[in-house]
Amino acid sequence: MSTDAALTDALEHLVRGIVDSPDEAEVRRKNGRRYDTLQVRVSPEDLGRVIGRAGRTAKALRTVVAALPGGHDVRVDVVDTDRRR
Repeated sequence: MSTDAALTDALEHLVRGIVDSPDEAEVRRKNGRRYDTLQVRVSPEDLGRVIGRAGRTAKALRTVVAALPGGHDVRVDVVDTDRRR
């Protein structure tokens, strides 16, 4: 398994453990010029759980990903699926 896939799988595993609807949780990797982005998508009802009070949960997820091999080269974004077009 590549480092890219391992980061995506690890983050998805963590997110699925937090939310009420784990089947709707998804992590996608987007390649960018400066850095890659791991986009976290969850059901609208679970968005608050993933972000947490004052963003603490999202910050903790970013910290864990950054600590993994290859994690310092990626960014983690929580995507608001209600605003998706």
